[in-house]
Parts: sequence; structure tokens; C-alpha cells
Amino acid sequence: MLAPPLPSRARPGAVARWLWWVAALVVAMVVVGGITRLTESGLSITEWKPLSGTFPPLNAAQWEAEFANYRKIPEYQLLNQGMTLAQFKGIFFWEYFHRLLARLVGVAFAVPLAWFWIRGAIPRGYKGRLLAVLALGGLQGAIGWWMVASGLSVRTDVSHIRLSVHLLNALLILAGTVWTALDLRELAANPYSKPARLTPVGLVALPVLFVQLLFGAWVAGLNAGLVTDQWPLMNGRFFPVDEWAARAPLDAIVNDPYVVHFIHRWWAWVAVGALIFLARDAKRAGHPRVARAIHITFGVQILLGISTVMTGVRIEVAALHQLVGALLVVAATWGAHATGRR
Repeated sequence: MLAPPLPSRARPGAVARWLWWVAALVVAMVVVGGITRLTESGLSITEWKPLSGTFPPLNAAQWEAEFANYRKIPEYQLLNQGMTLAQFKGIFFWEYFHRLLARLVGVAFAVPLAWFWIRGAIPRGYKGRLLAVLALGGLQGAIGWWMVASGLSVRTDVSHIRLSVHLLNALLILAGTVWTALDLRELAANPYSKPARLTPVGLVALPVLFVQLLFGAWVAGLNAGLVTDQWPLMNGRFFPVDEWAARAPLDAIVNDPYVVHFIHRWWAWVAVGALIFLARDAKRAGHPRVARAIHITFGVQILLGISTVMTGVRIEVAALHQLVGALLVVAATWGAHATGRR
């Protein structure tokens, strides 16, 4: 027996369109977060004020207070001694914009979710999933402060481990939002459709991509992109033998900039192989556009990764690398969904 059609008030198409807008905002937030990291702006705001922090300093006294707080931390004392207020305002902008955009994403998710809920527009089986995404968004704010707090004493930078948790949780929110939007789009077209499931190729490709994203976050957190401007060699060598020998293997894999950079640049080809299989399965399932999207995004991403290294981590190129990385997550999620549609 077929399940009964959707309740008359359910609006899966409208909910899906809202989620696509949320996904676009998350992509923007990931890019701004990358720029914040590249400009070394992430420690310019030394307090977490979820509500009052919505407003920037509005007068000279407030700016002096913010600058005084920044001058207390090791990053200023050891790296930025003599920074002017004007220079401080430059780094403050990106951290403030990143936090403001994060608040906007939260409002753009929570308010329409409440409206759709009250109106009875959310189809059966999707309320729990949407609440889970909302919870991940709330957790993201806490993770962001946990990350910033790691750089306010002793260190002159945030922990690359905490930075990776922050980035990967954002990408998990993005993937969950996209997957749910795709399910709802199918439901709008066919009220008897079922949510997609992960197939074996998706269960392989997505974790392989996760590892690549993890090492990419560590490269950013350790400034490991700056260890060389050569490709495919690294300072005339293929493998960082000396750096590997200087540490225990696990310590080198997690904490050494040369080794982390090496793994990130070559695991990329493992990810490419897994994504090719995913694209092939999506095409076989009747979704050639999905296959093309996967090929285009990983192809552009590889070129941008090489360009980022060879330009000495030029901000514009590195920010594009972060943008296409987020779009690659969207494409891979789309591909895994396409192969698991029922």
C-alpha cells in the first residue's frame, strides 16, 4: 500500500527553496571565514557577546576599548607591536563581518523554520532533521568561540585542531542543508518519493573528501601553505624527510606544517579518484548534470590549490580555493544524493 499523499498544508517546494538560500549564506560564511584567517583577523575581537556583539564600535571610546583588549593578547605583543588603530580596524572588519554573517545565517534559518512549523508547511519526517541542522548551527557559534579562545593566551594563533572542527562543522551544516533541500525538491515533484539513502560509493567518496577537507583546514591553521611555493616538489624535495624524522609519526601527521602540506596536496588525488567514481555512478543513475558539476568543481579546485601554493598564498587565490572547496562539498553531496534516490 502506498503511503497517503502529503497533507494539504505541506509545502516541500517552498521549504526546499528556503534551504537553498540558507546554503548560499553558509557558502558565503565559509568564504568570509577563510578571508578572516588569511588576513590574520580572527583574534581581533577578544570577547564573545552573542547579542551586544551584533553592533560594532560606534565611537572613538569604544574603538579604543576594543583596541586595548587586543593589545593584551600575545598576538599583538609578540607579532603586531606598534599596530595603529587604523590597522586594527582593518583586521577587526573581517572578524566582525564573519560573526555578523554567522548571526544572519542563524536568523535566516530559525525564523523561517518557526514560520513553516507554525503553518504546518513542513512535511512529515523532516522536522527532526531541520532541528538537527539548527542545533549544529548553534553549536557552530560555541565552536567558533572555543577556537578563538585558544589564541587569547600563550599562543599567537588559534589552534589548528579547533579551526578544523569549526570549518568541518560548517561544511557538515552545508551538506545537511543541501541534502534535505534535495529530498524536499523530490517530494514536491512526487508526493510518494522517499528520502535518498547513502549508497556504497557515497559512503566511500564522502569520507575520502572529508579527510582532504580536514588536512586543508590544518594547512590553513598551521600556515602550511607558506612552507613552499613549488609544485609538485616542495623546496626541491618530493617528501619532507627531515621534518618526518624529527617527530613521532602521528605528531608529524597532525602538527608538522611540511608533512600536513604534503598529505593535503597528494591525498587530493585520492579524493579525485573517489569523486570520479561518484560522478560515474550519478551519470549511470541518469544525472549527467551532477556528474559534470563534480568534475568541474574538483578540476577547478585542483588548479586553484596549485595556484595558491605557487603564488605564496595570495589572498584572492586562496579565498577562491576556499569558495570552490565549499562548492565541491555541494556537488559531492548532490552526487551522493543522486545515486541514492528512491
